[in-house]
Amino acid sequence: MHPIVHASVSCKWTLRSDRAQNARSETLNLIRNRKGRLPHIVVVTGEPTPGRIASIALGTGDIDCVYHFALPELLQTTKELNFTDAMELLEIMIEGKRLRDVSDLPFDLAV
Repeated sequence: MHPIVHASVSCKWTLRSDRAQNARSETLNLIRNRKGRLPHIVVVTGEPTPGRIASIALGTGDIDCVYHFALPELLQTTKELNFTDAMELLEIMIEGKRLRDVSDLPFDLAV
C-alpha cells in the first residue's frame, strides 16, 4: 500500500519571521496528527537573505530541507558582493544538506 501523503511542500516567497514560524507550525501539526509514516517535509522559498534562510534550515530539524528557487544566483551574488559571512552561512547549509536548489526537489522526493 502506498502512503497517502508523500510530501508536504510549504512555499513561501520570502521568510519574514512570521512566515518561517508559519511553516514550522504547519510541520508540527502534520507531525502531531499523522497516522503512519511521516512524509517528506520541505520548504520552497525565494528568500534573498541567507540569515533568514538559516532561521528555518538550521532550526530544530522538523523540516527536512529548504529548497531555493534561485540558489546558483544567490551564491553568485553573495560572492560578487563579497558578503563573506553570508557566503559562509550558505556553504554551511549546503554542505549540511539543509539547503538545496529547487531543481533537486523532484529527485529528492523520488527516493
